[in-house]
Amino acid sequence: MIKLRDARSEDLDGVMEIMSAAFDPKYGEAWTRSQCAGILPMEGVRMMLAQDEEDSRPCGFSLYRTIAGDSELLLLAVSPRVQKQGIGRLLLSEFIEASKRCGADRIHLEVRDDNSAIELYRSKGFMPAGRRRKYYRGRDGEARDALTFVLKVDI
Repeated sequence: MIKLRDARSEDLDGVMEIMSAAFDPKYGEAWTRSQCAGILPMEGVRMMLAQDEEDSRPCGFSLYRTIAGDSELLLLAVSPRVQKQGIGRLLLSEFIEASKRCGADRIHLEVRDDNSAIELYRSKGFMPAGRRRKYYRGRDGEARDALTFVLKVDI
């Protein structure tokens, strides 16, 4: 059984472990520990942690910001050891519902154009809104496009 809870700065070791396992460095998508720590105290920022209730190990997280009617999913990652078990869907659903509760009228995210998570985002109603050419640059030196997606909010 998986439970979600608000993450704190003390959870960053677990978050970084998940991020390094889930994000292939060749794509250049992962954030550093200092980037995560630096954004946590900012207004409207929330990080959710998914934990296995049996062993309390973190197995996924989401990081997002909601401010002035705008909500953006900044990061979402699930440990490879438990992928394809609905944890990403659970975290994404929580992000959408929290955004609505905060009064967001625009919910958006950005993703590498060949990321398998696009299927998940589309299944939750996100629609393509734009493309940023050569946005991600990984260790392999190759530049990859980012796609922006928007979810229409029913008010």
